[in-house]
Amino acid sequence: MKKERSADTNRPFKLAHQIVSLTGINFQRKSIIGYSELTIVPLRDNLRVLKLNAKQCRIYRVCINDIHEVSFQYFDPFLDITHDDDRERSLEAFAQAHVNAASQIDPDKNGGELVVMIGEEAASLVTEGRSVRIGVEFSLEQPQGGIHFVIPEGEGVLADRAAHMYTCCYENSSRLWFPCIDSFAEPCTWRLEFTVDENMTAVSCGDLIEVVYTPDMRRKTFYYGLNVPTSAPNIALAVGPFEIFVDPYMHEVTHFCLPGLMDNLKVSARYLHEAFEFYEETLANRYPYPCYKQVFVDETDVDVSAYASMSILSTNLLHPYPIIDQTYITRTAMAQAIAEQFFGCFISMQNWSDAWLPKGISTYLCGLYAKKCFGNNSYREWIHKELQEVVKYEEENGGIILDPSQPPAPLPTATATPPNQPKPFDQGFHFLLKNLHTISPVYLEVMTKKAHLVMRMLEHRIGYELLLQVLNKHLSLASNASLQKASAGHWFHMLISTNTFSKAIFTVTGKDMSVFIDQWVRTGGHAKFHLAFIFNRKRNTVELEIRQDAISQKGIRKYVGPLLVTVQELDGTFRHTLQVEGAVAKSDITCHSKSRRNKKKKIPLCTGEEVDMDLTTMDSDSPVLWIRLDPDMTLVRACQIEQPDYQWQYQLRHERDVTAQFDAITALERFPTPSTRQALTNTIENEQTYVKVRCAAAHCLTKVANSMVSSWAGPPAMLAIFRKFFGSFSCPHIIKQNNFQNLQHYFLQKTIPVAMAGLRNAHGICPPEVIKFLLDLFKYNDNSKNRFSDNYYRAALVEALGETVTPVISVVQQGTEITAESLSSDTKLILEEITRNLNMEKLLPCYKLTVTVSCLKAIRKLQKFGHLPSTPNLFRNYAAYGQFVEVRLCALEALVDYTVVDGKWSDFEYLLDTVEEDPDPGVRLALIRMLCQNPPFQRPSNKQLIEIGKARWQELVHRLWKLFNCMLSHDSKMRCSVIDLYFTMFGKKRPACLPPPVVAEPSIPKLGTFDEMKMIPFTSENSLKRKANSPLTKDTAVGGSHEDIGVGTSEVLKDDAKKIKTNDKSSASLKTEYYSDNSASLPGIKEGTSGGPIGFEPGMFKKEESNKSETLSKGKKKKKDKKKHKHKHKHKHDHKHSKDKDKEKHKDKDKDKDRGDKDKEKKDKLKMKVKEETLSSDSSTASPFASSKDFTL
Repeated sequence: MKKERSADTNRPFKLAHQIVSLTGINFQRKSIIGYSELTIVPLRDNLRVLKLNAKQCRIYRVCINDIHEVSFQYFDPFLDITHDDDRERSLEAFAQAHVNAASQIDPDKNGGELVVMIGEEAASLVTEGRSVRIGVEFSLEQPQGGIHFVIPEGEGVLADRAAHMYTCCYENSSRLWFPCIDSFAEPCTWRLEFTVDENMTAVSCGDLIEVVYTPDMRRKTFYYGLNVPTSAPNIALAVGPFEIFVDPYMHEVTHFCLPGLMDNLKVSARYLHEAFEFYEETLANRYPYPCYKQVFVDETDVDVSAYASMSILSTNLLHPYPIIDQTYITRTAMAQAIAEQFFGCFISMQNWSDAWLPKGISTYLCGLYAKKCFGNNSYREWIHKELQEVVKYEEENGGIILDPSQPPAPLPTATATPPNQPKPFDQGFHFLLKNLHTISPVYLEVMTKKAHLVMRMLEHRIGYELLLQVLNKHLSLASNASLQKASAGHWFHMLISTNTFSKAIFTVTGKDMSVFIDQWVRTGGHAKFHLAFIFNRKRNTVELEIRQDAISQKGIRKYVGPLLVTVQELDGTFRHTLQVEGAVAKSDITCHSKSRRNKKKKIPLCTGEEVDMDLTTMDSDSPVLWIRLDPDMTLVRACQIEQPDYQWQYQLRHERDVTAQFDAITALERFPTPSTRQALTNTIENEQTYVKVRCAAAHCLTKVANSMVSSWAGPPAMLAIFRKFFGSFSCPHIIKQNNFQNLQHYFLQKTIPVAMAGLRNAHGICPPEVIKFLLDLFKYNDNSKNRFSDNYYRAALVEALGETVTPVISVVQQGTEITAESLSSDTKLILEEITRNLNMEKLLPCYKLTVTVSCLKAIRKLQKFGHLPSTPNLFRNYAAYGQFVEVRLCALEALVDYTVVDGKWSDFEYLLDTVEEDPDPGVRLALIRMLCQNPPFQRPSNKQLIEIGKARWQELVHRLWKLFNCMLSHDSKMRCSVIDLYFTMFGKKRPACLPPPVVAEPSIPKLGTFDEMKMIPFTSENSLKRKANSPLTKDTAVGGSHEDIGVGTSEVLKDDAKKIKTNDKSSASLKTEYYSDNSASLPGIKEGTSGGPIGFEPGMFKKEESNKSETLSKGKKKKKDKKKHKHKHKHKHDHKHSKDKDKEKHKDKDKDKDRGDKDKEKKDKLKMKVKEETLSSDSSTASPFASSKDFTL
């Protein structure tokens, strides 16, 4: 197994221990000063270069064993991914460049941004083979990723305002806040030290050893130790004025929350100890860490992030005792975090392609706990829902490959010719599956769900008990390995891979799972079956036909293997396993029952119970009641079953499996008949039916009633049911006082009004009696004696009011101004009720402002259907930073919808500005997802190009391209999400709105390997700000000396003294305000390169021929210096700078010489206008020396 480890074979050293010390955490400046020390064991005598991971850190010095100060260099290809190859602007070309950039700094491929040169003085230490300590002093200023500061506005000290900070690393992104080996495959022991203000608390991984105050008693240092080997991505930190709660049932568990939330914390975490007990009992292993900490923080982009011995969770998971709906979500989220402590933190992935294992196993364990807590029906509903989501994603985008590291083994053939090797990757995606940081976050989310389904498939293949034994074997080996020293070489047992997992299964069960792994893990897609059957009365057989017609479609693959079919007959349930080999599988199944001829007799079900059925509607000759395909969901598949409506009705009424009931409800939408109406009504009224099935039946009955509107008799659908359950005895139209003790009734009471609001009469509008019924529910709603909150119920009522709205049908109002007098009476009543609830929320806000969210959705619907003027102003107010996050997201969703339906180009630009500039990372990510799901413009047509203008489309292309190519080096999740938006709007090819690319005279070389690149020293000024604009706006005049803005060349020829002089002069003229107070020149850099720290310049690899046109910043040099530079600046590796501003790219596509002449004319002026674009290239950094006011670390 050791030979399989890519980290050991590629990395020439082994990490044994690491110390991280953050001494200067400054909330006002959002800055951090720190020190990191890595203890490594060299594996090669000739080790002279160490590659570490570090982003957006300013490195001051690097020392070996605290004695030898060594030189270092920095390289981050994500600052400009495509380099100067921007002419293409297609995702097909970008995808490869994206993967190349990620591979160069991949720690598992011996890559890294920070390259440490081991000099001759320290080389002897390496040759001896003993451990070496690498100390790195660094600082962070205004970090744009990895660490998030939350500083609420208000009066008082920071602690009073609940200011706090925490790390939020997406996958392996710990490099964003301290230098490390940012790989899951490099575990080590840790010592962590954090100095904070006296009224703050630092929470991190491991045991809290001690807290020491500084001599002035104004600050204190928290010391944590983690002796269980853990990789850097599993290290986290949270600092804030937390309130601390020790779990009364497990004293090893500690909870931390922001001030004022302690009561909610105690309620939310009161069952956490049960999850620990369940996992330890199920896995037959102790919790692997000595303690566990839960920290609840604000403005997270995900609800749960699990790290070694601690989890960082969203404050929005906390809830008070009277809240019902949030309880299910919170308990599941906390259970997921604990499951990831076992698989994900303690046992982590070996390579990123093995990520499906810790993700799938932890979700599988969480599902087992959820089944224990909420019941088997809830669990099977969850699996059914995940299966539908995976199928939908794969059919829209392509098959998900869980482990793309190697293709599946070819199928055996009878011929002597070698079989065709299957393609390892699905070509339908706009990204390559070769690196974790280049893949769409949506893909990874759905991949986790598919991994969970595959783990369930394994459970059915080898058995529940044996699967738990396999997991126990991994945990036992890892526990033993964690007690060993690094030199023993046993820590590889703490890693899991597809190969080691399949070997463990073979060891425990004796079963070879290689065929299963090839079929479901290394191959993407799902199976799709179409089942039809007829009953042969003479032979008393069911003639089945199962077709796989869609195998040529995206995301669908051919399945070969066993397939279970269950037939419910009059004499019981019978299971038949068919062998599917071709595209069509036919089978004759002999029935065990004879036709009853209307004889009364109870019918046995699969659960063993016997029930009475009304058999009058069924075929008198056939004993078959219904047929199911793969009832246990043991395959990742989609099923279409053709059977008559009465069989679906029997299945809905009498099948005990909730997934079969959901399938029957979906099928019955196609059969709007009185018998379907009766079956759905009986299901809603049946107290023995799972409540979610009853709610789904209510929504289905709405669609059936609308299809039967001409023949419907009696009151509106479900009105009688609701009054029967919830109406007063003496006056049924007046609702009872709320009592949510019966949770089934609670969910029905929420769902039925929303379902009824969807009813329509023959004129296509909501019946007036339904609107009156809904308004009466508001009038008589009384929650005074209810122990539970009614906020979700009231939100559902407001949602129901919104559902009653239909488009304006009056021809007279078309194009006229909408006034209060022009509204219908029903619409006025609806609008008044929505306004009253919205205003009431300002006085008495409910939990999570759920009523406000529903009101905003209803208002948007009124706008969309022409009852209100369609304007975005209200939603922009609610979308502003400072509002509650769920209200903001609802308002932004309304703005996206408004932009799609009625918006102008400026409305779309407002949304893009929010994506770039909003302080909340969760909101930025959610908004870009909304735009992907509901794009305002998609693949612009010729008509749209004319209406909007080709220049605007081109500007949009350049803006999005610049955003993901250069601006988001610190946030791979956001970068890949913007790429998703670009793909949604323009596809993989070059956007049609762009002019044909101009072929450059010289060919641009592809980016070489990391070692072939010319290294340059590192600087923190390459860090990026969210806003894409330059600090110098279009109207800013730059005057005075030509050296106000300088760009030192990153490489110089040593024998060119004049050029060195030019560089020194340019660098020396920098203003001191461009540096932070804690800045220092970098040691280890040879004199003559620059007067100050310089860093990676995006676009430094461009050919010299295209560099004759100087960038705008270089235009500030004197004519004489520029002329010399133009003729003598010839490097071993040519540098590139982006030379065009966006408008110039479209106006002027002449020779470089013409542009150079224009630049000369501009340099004669003392003042110049600077466009609102970046200065040196498409990167957001204007130069290596950007002002700290505008371009932060």
